Amino acid sequence: MDKLTLNNQVTIPLTGLGVYQINNLDECEHTVLNALKIGYRLIDTDACYGNEKAVGKAIKKKSNSS
Repeated sequence: MDKLTLNNQVTIPLTGLGVYQINNLDECEHTVLNALKIGYRLIDTDACYGNEKAVGKAIKKKSNSS
């Protein structure tokens, strides 16, 4: 995966998954989990989206399966 180096020398992936407007929490969790399984490491989220618990559940499931 291509990465970008920021001014502070931190690198971030160039490709990420945005979860804006994924209102169905089961769908959100499933989507994030699948993205993590295929290599995504940048998840663009915000508390105002209302789906942060689903994102967290997917991350936890992925980390428990590794």
